[in-house]
Amino acid sequence: MLLVGCEQRQDINIENDLEYSTYQHQGETKQLLLDLYLPVQKTQKPLPLLIYIHGGGWLEFSKEICPGEIVAPRGYAVACINYRYSTEAIFPAQIHDAKAAVRWLRTNATKYNLDPNKFGAWGASAGGHLSLLLGTSEGIAELEGNQGNVDVSSEIQAVCTWFAPTDFTQVTPAFTEPFSSEVQEKYRKIPWFLYTKVTYKLLGGAVKDNLELAALANPINYIDSEDPPVMVVHGDLDKIVPVNQSELLVSALEAEGVPVTFIRKPNMKHTYRGKNKEQFSPELINLALKFFDQNL
Repeated sequence: MLLVGCEQRQDINIENDLEYSTYQHQGETKQLLLDLYLPVQKTQKPLPLLIYIHGGGWLEFSKEICPGEIVAPRGYAVACINYRYSTEAIFPAQIHDAKAAVRWLRTNATKYNLDPNKFGAWGASAGGHLSLLLGTSEGIAELEGNQGNVDVSSEIQAVCTWFAPTDFTQVTPAFTEPFSSEVQEKYRKIPWFLYTKVTYKLLGGAVKDNLELAALANPINYIDSEDPPVMVVHGDLDKIVPVNQSELLVSALEAEGVPVTFIRKPNMKHTYRGKNKEQFSPELINLALKFFDQNL
């Protein structure tokens, strides 16, 4: 259900299309927007906030794909954000946007009754990648950007990621020549074609030709012992992002002593949909909220 403006359900309030930043594209100023889901029931303490970042290969889908209506009644504020597609700007524009959203939300914490010390990041696939970067790269100048509230922290206190890309160099590319419709038709059935396509577009070229940018985009490169707890969920049947991407991440987190929960599901594909066609699997939602309950 898509709600417009400031809407109210019986159990939650939804504020749609809050502008958290702007950007320039082809000489035009465009808005970056988020939707904020808040439980109606008043609490004695400010609310923990979950910032959900949608997937879609950094080039499609939107903030409307959001678990906010499911999660807000369970005692959380939920912010679902839009960010620039790779068709508008290559990396690191996407993480600049995500960090700008965190800073805006922390700046407006009092207005929306949010606890600025209990921010969680959560996302699937490309959104999981950006959530991981929020968790591991706080204070990295190249990734912070300069989009408003630059004196406010972009720190996150917990991260939940579902089947996220991490180290682009560790996936065998389906193609290396310049992307085109002919390349798509020729290689679309090759293993890891979609992974190759979306990382190509994110970096503005093949990974092998953009190794420095691929390294900048790799959340593993920023892991240290001060990072927040992380939950990782990945399926062995994933044909879009290989499960090894999560294995590499988990090994690096463990090596630095970062608390990590790895749920590897043998029968799960690249999806968070439920068995009964729910938009979000109740099992995955419950796993995520149990993790956030323990860490926020």
